[in-house]
Amino acid sequence: MSHVLCHPASQLLPALALAFAAAAAPAAELDPATAAGNIAVNRKIQCSMEDASPQVFQWFGRAYSRVPGEPDRLLFNLDGMNIRQCVSVEDPVRGTGYRMVSRELMLYLDPRTNEVLRSFANPWTGADNEVIHVANDPVNGRPIFGRTADGEDIPFDLQDINGNWLMRIEVPLFYTNPLGGDYQEYVGGTYHATEIFDFNGDTAELLDAEDPVAYPVVSWVRLAPWLPWMQMGNRAGMMYFNAMGRKLEDFGQLSAVMQAEIAENYPDYAAPPDMEDTRPNETSWTYMKKIIDGADQ
Repeated sequence: MSHVLCHPASQLLPALALAFAAAAAPAAELDPATAAGNIAVNRKIQCSMEDASPQVFQWFGRAYSRVPGEPDRLLFNLDGMNIRQCVSVEDPVRGTGYRMVSRELMLYLDPRTNEVLRSFANPWTGADNEVIHVANDPVNGRPIFGRTADGEDIPFDLQDINGNWLMRIEVPLFYTNPLGGDYQEYVGGTYHATEIFDFNGDTAELLDAEDPVAYPVVSWVRLAPWLPWMQMGNRAGMMYFNAMGRKLEDFGQLSAVMQAEIAENYPDYAAPPDMEDTRPNETSWTYMKKIIDGADQ
Protein backbone atom coordinates (compact mmCIF):
# COMPACT_ATOMS: atom_id res chain seq x y z
CA MET A 1 0.00 0.00 0.00
CA SER A 2 1.52 3.31 -1.03
CA HIS A 3 1.68 6.26 1.28
CA VAL A 4 1.27 9.87 0.12
CA LEU A 5 3.09 12.46 2.20
CA CYS A 6 0.85 15.50 2.59
CA HIS A 7 1.74 18.98 3.80
CA PRO A 8 -0.76 21.43 5.21
CA ALA A 9 -1.43 24.33 2.83
CA SER A 10 -0.14 26.71 5.48
CA GLN A 11 3.32 25.12 5.14
CA LEU A 12 3.34 24.50 1.38
CA LEU A 13 2.34 27.95 0.15
CA PRO A 14 5.16 29.88 1.89
CA ALA A 15 7.69 27.38 0.57
CA LEU A 16 6.38 27.84 -2.98
CA ALA A 17 6.47 31.62 -2.60
CA LEU A 18 10.08 31.52 -1.50
CA ALA A 19 11.02 29.30 -4.46
CA PHE A 20 9.33 31.63 -6.96
CA ALA A 21 10.97 34.67 -5.37
CA ALA A 22 14.41 33.07 -5.60
CA ALA A 23 13.87 32.19 -9.25
CA ALA A 24 12.73 35.72 -10.07
CA ALA A 25 15.50 37.52 -8.18
CA PRO A 26 17.88 39.31 -10.57
CA ALA A 27 21.54 38.29 -10.59
CA ALA A 28 23.85 40.50 -8.54
CA GLU A 29 25.40 43.18 -10.75
CA LEU A 30 28.71 44.99 -10.59
CA ASP A 31 28.49 48.77 -10.35
CA PRO A 32 31.03 50.20 -12.82
CA ALA A 33 30.62 53.67 -11.30
CA THR A 34 32.44 52.56 -8.13
CA ALA A 35 36.14 51.86 -7.64
CA ALA A 36 35.52 48.18 -6.88
CA GLY A 37 33.16 47.82 -9.85
CA ASN A 38 35.63 49.53 -12.18
CA ILE A 39 38.41 47.11 -11.22
CA ALA A 40 36.13 44.07 -11.42
CA VAL A 41 34.86 45.03 -14.89
CA ASN A 42 38.36 45.75 -16.16
CA ARG A 43 39.62 42.45 -14.80
CA LYS A 44 36.75 40.53 -16.42
CA ILE A 45 37.64 42.08 -19.78
CA GLN A 46 41.42 41.75 -19.57
CA CYS A 47 41.79 38.53 -17.57
CA SER A 48 39.65 37.34 -14.63
CA MET A 49 38.38 38.62 -11.30
CA GLU A 50 40.30 35.69 -9.82
CA ASP A 51 44.07 35.76 -9.36
CA ALA A 52 46.20 33.14 -11.15
CA SER A 53 43.53 32.36 -13.75
CA PRO A 54 45.26 32.09 -17.16
CA GLN A 55 43.31 33.63 -20.07
CA VAL A 56 44.06 33.58 -23.79
CA PHE A 57 43.27 36.03 -26.59
CA GLN A 58 43.71 35.23 -30.28
CA TRP A 59 43.40 37.49 -33.32
CA PHE A 60 43.67 37.19 -37.10
CA GLY A 61 44.30 39.89 -39.66
CA ARG A 62 46.46 41.39 -42.38
CA ALA A 63 49.48 43.70 -42.69
CA TYR A 64 49.95 46.17 -45.55
CA SER A 65 52.65 48.51 -46.79
CA ARG A 66 52.09 52.15 -47.65
CA VAL A 67 54.72 53.86 -49.82
CA PRO A 68 54.26 57.27 -51.44
CA GLY A 69 53.59 56.95 -55.15
CA GLU A 70 52.63 53.26 -55.23
CA PRO A 71 49.55 51.18 -54.35
CA ASP A 72 49.42 49.60 -50.90
CA ARG A 73 50.60 45.98 -50.82
CA LEU A 74 49.27 43.07 -48.75
CA LEU A 75 52.48 41.72 -47.20
CA PHE A 76 51.36 39.18 -44.60
CA ASN A 77 48.40 37.54 -42.97
CA LEU A 78 48.53 37.56 -39.17
CA ASP A 79 47.83 34.95 -36.49
CA GLY A 80 48.43 36.30 -32.98
CA MET A 81 47.88 35.27 -29.37
CA ASN A 82 48.39 36.63 -25.88
CA ILE A 83 48.34 34.52 -22.71
CA ARG A 84 47.92 36.36 -19.44
CA GLN A 85 46.89 36.33 -15.81
CA CYS A 86 46.20 38.97 -13.18
CA VAL A 87 47.26 39.42 -9.58
CA SER A 88 45.70 41.70 -6.96
CA VAL A 89 47.74 44.60 -5.61
CA GLU A 90 47.07 46.88 -2.65
CA ASP A 91 47.65 50.58 -2.13
CA PRO A 92 46.92 52.44 1.13
CA VAL A 93 45.09 55.25 -0.71
CA ARG A 94 43.96 53.74 -4.00
CA GLY A 95 42.72 50.49 -2.49
CA THR A 96 42.67 47.12 -4.22
CA GLY A 97 43.80 47.04 -7.83
CA TYR A 98 45.43 44.54 -10.12
CA ARG A 99 48.45 43.97 -12.31
CA MET A 100 48.47 41.90 -15.49
CA VAL A 101 51.39 39.76 -16.66
CA SER A 102 51.43 38.32 -20.18
CA ARG A 103 53.43 37.17 -23.15
CA GLU A 104 52.37 37.42 -26.78
CA LEU A 105 53.20 35.74 -30.05
CA MET A 106 52.22 36.88 -33.55
CA LEU A 107 53.02 34.90 -36.67
CA TYR A 108 53.48 36.38 -40.14
CA LEU A 109 51.75 34.12 -42.66
CA ASP A 110 51.98 33.83 -46.43
CA PRO A 111 48.96 35.83 -47.70
CA ARG A 112 48.20 33.18 -50.35
CA THR A 113 48.73 29.91 -48.45
CA ASN A 114 48.49 30.99 -44.77
CA GLU A 115 51.65 29.02 -44.08
CA VAL A 116 54.07 30.40 -41.49
CA LEU A 117 56.65 32.51 -43.32
CA ARG A 118 60.32 31.70 -42.76
CA SER A 119 61.69 34.09 -45.39
CA PHE A 120 60.33 37.18 -47.12
CA ALA A 121 61.09 38.13 -50.72
CA ASN A 122 61.49 41.88 -50.18
CA PRO A 123 60.04 43.67 -53.23
CA TRP A 124 61.90 46.92 -52.47
CA THR A 125 65.42 45.65 -51.72
CA GLY A 126 65.44 42.37 -53.63
CA ALA A 127 66.71 40.55 -50.52
CA ASP A 128 65.31 37.40 -48.95
CA ASN A 129 64.85 38.48 -45.36
CA GLU A 130 64.66 36.00 -42.51
CA VAL A 131 61.25 36.48 -40.90
CA ILE A 132 61.36 37.26 -37.18
CA HIS A 133 57.93 36.69 -35.70
CA VAL A 134 56.65 38.73 -32.80
CA ALA A 135 57.68 36.92 -29.61
CA ASN A 136 57.34 39.44 -26.80
CA ASP A 137 58.01 38.00 -23.35
CA PRO A 138 56.92 39.65 -21.17
CA VAL A 139 54.24 42.21 -21.98
CA ASN A 140 53.27 43.23 -18.46
CA GLY A 141 51.05 46.04 -17.29
CA ARG A 142 51.45 48.61 -14.57
CA PRO A 143 49.20 48.34 -11.51
CA ILE A 144 45.67 49.54 -12.23
CA PHE A 145 43.41 51.00 -9.56
CA GLY A 146 39.82 52.19 -9.37
CA ARG A 147 40.79 55.31 -7.43
CA THR A 148 43.04 58.27 -8.16
CA ALA A 149 46.14 59.04 -6.10
CA ASP A 150 43.86 61.34 -4.06
CA GLY A 151 41.45 58.50 -3.30
CA GLU A 152 38.68 59.61 -5.68
CA ASP A 153 36.67 56.85 -7.35
CA ILE A 154 37.25 56.44 -11.09
CA PRO A 155 34.05 55.31 -12.84
CA PHE A 156 34.29 52.85 -15.72
CA ASP A 157 32.92 54.47 -18.88
CA LEU A 158 30.37 51.80 -19.75
CA GLN A 159 28.87 52.42 -23.19
CA ASP A 160 25.97 50.12 -24.01
CA ILE A 161 24.35 49.70 -27.42
CA ASN A 162 21.50 47.19 -27.65
CA GLY A 163 22.85 45.10 -24.80
CA ASN A 164 26.47 45.17 -25.94
CA TRP A 165 29.21 47.17 -24.21
CA LEU A 166 31.94 49.03 -26.12
CA MET A 167 35.41 50.15 -25.05
CA ARG A 168 38.06 52.00 -27.09
CA ILE A 169 41.76 52.39 -26.25
CA GLU A 170 44.24 54.49 -28.25
CA VAL A 171 47.96 54.08 -27.50
CA PRO A 172 50.16 56.73 -29.17
CA LEU A 173 53.83 55.66 -29.01
CA PHE A 174 56.86 57.92 -29.31
CA TYR A 175 60.11 56.83 -27.72
CA THR A 176 63.79 56.23 -28.37
CA ASN A 177 64.21 53.32 -30.80
CA PRO A 178 66.27 50.56 -29.14
CA LEU A 179 67.95 49.90 -32.51
CA GLY A 180 69.04 53.53 -32.91
CA GLY A 181 72.38 55.09 -32.05
CA ASP A 182 73.46 57.63 -29.44
CA TYR A 183 72.53 60.72 -31.48
CA GLN A 184 68.81 60.34 -32.12
CA GLU A 185 68.16 63.77 -30.62
CA TYR A 186 70.14 65.24 -33.51
CA VAL A 187 69.32 62.97 -36.45
CA GLY A 188 65.99 61.39 -35.47
CA GLY A 189 65.28 57.69 -35.20
CA THR A 190 62.59 57.64 -32.53
CA TYR A 191 59.94 54.94 -32.71
CA HIS A 192 56.67 56.60 -33.69
CA ALA A 193 53.55 54.44 -33.94
CA THR A 194 49.92 54.17 -32.84
CA GLU A 195 48.03 51.14 -31.59
CA ILE A 196 44.23 51.09 -31.35
CA PHE A 197 42.20 48.49 -29.44
CA ASP A 198 38.41 48.16 -29.53
CA PHE A 199 36.63 45.70 -27.24
CA ASN A 200 32.97 44.75 -27.12
CA GLY A 201 30.82 42.06 -25.58
CA ASP A 202 27.59 41.16 -23.82
CA THR A 203 26.71 43.72 -21.13
CA ALA A 204 24.81 41.26 -18.91
CA GLU A 205 27.83 38.94 -18.91
CA LEU A 206 30.20 41.79 -18.09
CA LEU A 207 28.14 43.06 -15.13
CA ASP A 208 27.33 39.62 -13.69
CA ALA A 209 29.02 39.70 -10.28
CA GLU A 210 28.95 35.90 -10.01
CA ASP A 211 30.86 35.24 -13.25
CA PRO A 212 34.61 36.02 -12.91
CA VAL A 213 35.40 36.12 -16.64
CA ALA A 214 33.96 37.92 -19.66
CA TYR A 215 34.67 36.82 -23.23
CA PRO A 216 34.88 39.96 -25.37
CA VAL A 217 35.61 40.43 -29.04
CA VAL A 218 38.67 42.61 -29.75
CA SER A 219 39.95 44.49 -32.77
CA TRP A 220 43.51 45.78 -33.12
CA VAL A 221 44.99 48.35 -35.51
CA ARG A 222 48.63 49.43 -35.65
CA LEU A 223 50.24 52.20 -37.69
CA ALA A 224 54.01 51.77 -37.53
CA PRO A 225 57.37 51.96 -39.31
CA TRP A 226 58.83 49.09 -41.32
CA LEU A 227 59.53 45.94 -39.32
CA PRO A 228 63.21 45.87 -38.33
CA TRP A 229 63.93 42.44 -39.86
CA MET A 230 62.84 43.82 -43.27
CA GLN A 231 66.07 45.89 -43.25
CA MET A 232 64.44 48.83 -44.99
CA GLY A 233 66.83 51.47 -43.64
CA ASN A 234 65.46 54.97 -44.23
CA ARG A 235 63.26 54.07 -47.20
CA ALA A 236 60.06 56.07 -47.31
CA GLY A 237 56.93 54.26 -46.22
CA MET A 238 55.16 52.62 -43.31
CA MET A 239 52.95 49.66 -42.43
CA TYR A 240 49.44 49.25 -41.11
CA PHE A 241 47.95 46.20 -39.42
CA ASN A 242 44.27 45.33 -38.98
CA ALA A 243 43.08 42.33 -36.99
CA MET A 244 40.12 40.99 -35.03
CA GLY A 245 39.81 38.24 -32.45
CA ARG A 246 38.37 37.24 -29.10
CA LYS A 247 39.14 35.90 -25.67
CA LEU A 248 39.10 32.10 -25.83
CA GLU A 249 37.55 29.73 -23.33
CA ASP A 250 40.75 27.68 -23.14
CA PHE A 251 44.20 27.23 -24.72
CA GLY A 252 42.93 24.36 -26.87
CA GLN A 253 40.82 26.78 -28.94
CA LEU A 254 43.93 28.37 -30.46
CA SER A 255 44.36 27.75 -34.18
CA ALA A 256 46.15 24.55 -35.20
CA VAL A 257 48.91 26.66 -36.80
CA MET A 258 49.50 28.57 -33.56
CA GLN A 259 49.42 25.48 -31.36
CA ALA A 260 51.94 23.70 -33.59
CA GLU A 261 54.28 26.71 -33.62
CA ILE A 262 54.13 27.05 -29.83
CA ALA A 263 54.82 23.35 -29.32
CA GLU A 264 57.80 23.36 -31.69
CA ASN A 265 59.42 26.76 -31.21
CA TYR A 266 57.83 28.71 -28.32
CA PRO A 267 57.00 26.29 -25.48
CA ASP A 268 56.97 29.04 -22.83
CA TYR A 269 53.88 30.51 -24.50
CA ALA A 270 51.70 27.69 -23.23
CA ALA A 271 51.43 29.59 -19.92
CA PRO A 272 51.60 33.22 -18.77
CA PRO A 273 54.58 34.63 -16.88
CA ASP A 274 54.82 34.23 -13.12
CA MET A 275 52.58 36.65 -11.26
CA GLU A 276 55.60 38.23 -9.58
CA ASP A 277 57.41 38.80 -12.89
CA THR A 278 59.36 42.09 -12.81
CA ARG A 279 61.33 41.80 -16.08
CA PRO A 280 61.33 44.79 -18.47
CA ASN A 281 58.82 44.48 -21.29
CA GLU A 282 59.87 43.12 -24.67
CA THR A 283 58.96 44.68 -28.03
CA SER A 284 59.67 43.67 -31.62
CA TRP A 285 62.58 46.11 -31.55
CA THR A 286 64.19 44.99 -28.28
CA TYR A 287 63.70 41.36 -29.38
CA MET A 288 65.37 42.09 -32.71
CA LYS A 289 68.25 43.84 -30.93
CA LYS A 290 68.91 40.70 -28.89
CA ILE A 291 68.99 38.63 -32.09
CA ILE A 292 71.36 41.05 -33.83
CA ASP A 293 73.63 41.35 -30.80
CA GLY A 294 73.64 37.58 -30.36
CA ALA A 295 74.55 37.03 -34.01
CA ASP A 296 77.46 39.48 -33.70
CA GLN A 297 79.00 37.62 -30.77
